[in-house]
Amino acid sequence: MSDIIYVTLEGLQKLKDELDQLRNIERPSISRQIAEARDKGDLSENAEYSAAKEAQGMLEMKISKLEDIVAKSRVLDGSKIDTSSVRILNKVKIMNRSNNSVMEYQLVPESEANFKIGKIAVSSPIAQGLIGKKVGDLVNIKVPSGVIPFEIIAISL
Repeated sequence: MSDIIYVTLEGLQKLKDELDQLRNIERPSISRQIAEARDKGDLSENAEYSAAKEAQGMLEMKISKLEDIVAKSRVLDGSKIDTSSVRILNKVKIMNRSNNSVMEYQLVPESEANFKIGKIAVSSPIAQGLIGKKVGDLVNIKVPSGVIPFEIIAISL
């Protein structure tokens, strides 16, 4: 069976909005470009037509991929997420034991990760090292730059 992709309600809505944009705005726009290029004559030497057809192919591939993602998506219900240990959708406050810096991250599906706003993918090394741990646990997480010791300070939604 196909893989399930877990998303938040907000993440699913973004995917649907993007799909709607591609289907209802981008697709008709490319169709118009193809029609305009076709009206210019000989298609065998028409670079504009070739470029528009290639763009159409890329767009259709992107639409197909998004449709597949939306079909496989399952919405995670934040109200049913337990905060006794670290799980997806939890916000985790951790302290780097080597330099005493405190960080807070929310563990989210890969499609919603945005490090700048503190959302890290559940598949990232830090998230993988935190999953299943409880407040007060000390964990050593292997990252590309080495091993970092962390202490879990708080878990919330």
